[in-house]
Amino acid sequence: MKLLMFEHCSLCFRVRMIAALKGIPLEEQVVLDDDSEAMISLVGKRVIPILVRDDGTPMLESMDMVDHIERMGAPVLTGPEQPEISDLCARILKITPYLTMPRYPLLDLPEMATIAAHDHYMIRKLKVYEDFVALRARTREFISELMPVLEDLDGRIECPDAVNGTLSKDDIRLLPLLRSAAVVKGLTFPPRATDYFETLMARTGFKPLPVI
Repeated sequence: MKLLMFEHCSLCFRVRMIAALKGIPLEEQVVLDDDSEAMISLVGKRVIPILVRDDGTPMLESMDMVDHIERMGAPVLTGPEQPEISDLCARILKITPYLTMPRYPLLDLPEMATIAAHDHYMIRKLKVYEDFVALRARTREFISELMPVLEDLDGRIECPDAVNGTLSKDDIRLLPLLRSAAVVKGLTFPPRATDYFETLMARTGFKPLPVI
């Protein structure tokens, strides 16, 4: 299988995470941000991630990809899902883009390896978000908004290996969001969230993104 992806993409990391947890080989193909044709030629539109199955057919929707890989061999996502965790993920996602999106162009990511790809990202994102310098200047404000959500999460983490005690789809949703948030210099996760993040990242074998 081949995954077309961006390194910073949390939806892409869901797929990378389940493949790593199951020990299933996954060819990762980082797409340059300005290479829309690589996506359109496969699925008719610009979208990431795209999973190309072994028979050559492409898949969209990250959780469908997770389900597809989970069905290969013995399941690993056997634990319960909790609506409270889904709610916390949604609350995290309302805040973190204002912290992470302005930082990704500073991280020397492979999807922005050329000037054209870097500028393409900037043009796309600045249609949605205000000036990135202004956003980075509001880092303390956004961290202050995020910390109560992370404290709430901290009280719900049952063990470092799995948010609900046994690996589930909640972990597939949560860990990629923490991986993204961890790029923010000055943001410190609460103790249980730190243990959870470090333990599961180590288990997947992926390194955190750079901090800036």
